[in-house]
Amino acid sequence: MLISFSLIAGFDIFVNMQKKIFYILLVVLFSNCKGEQKVSLDATEIFKSKGVEIPVYDFESFKPLLSINDDKTRVINFWATWCKPCVAELPYFELINSRYPDEQVEVILVSLDLPKQVETRLIPFVKRQNIESKVVLLDDPDADSWISQISADWSGSIPATIIYRGNNVNFYERSFTYNELEKELKKVL
Repeated sequence: MLISFSLIAGFDIFVNMQKKIFYILLVVLFSNCKGEQKVSLDATEIFKSKGVEIPVYDFESFKPLLSINDDKTRVINFWATWCKPCVAELPYFELINSRYPDEQVEVILVSLDLPKQVETRLIPFVKRQNIESKVVLLDDPDADSWISQISADWSGSIPATIIYRGNNVNFYERSFTYNELEKELKKVL
């Protein structure tokens, strides 16, 4: 009788251990299921200098960023350091970036500067302006093929901005004041 009791107790411990392992696996597997969709972008190159990191993408590797379907609103601004209206509105994107929590809004500044100017112009600009938003370089010379994929309404002029959350996508080929930008953002939030 004593032997069978210890076998039963051992079996109970084994079953309880299996249940615990199963629950731990469930927690690990579903701990990131709060609507956050992870998208891996494959940069063709990464420039690193002065504490600034700028990943470079061609359009195909950048495209997944335009259709992430989670609970986060994305503000994607196409700009360049040589574009005066673009540079003038960057502080407003930085304010949005600092005033809205990371889990609610993500600001991505997509530079259209030339790759050969990243180290001499783009990185020093980002450093000097203390830009905290994510900055990436879109380097795809076949603009005629990808501009219409961003928006059929886009002529290719910058600044241009996409504000989207899930399937709610708004495209703007214009510059913004802070109040105008926040008003458009709130339409999507």
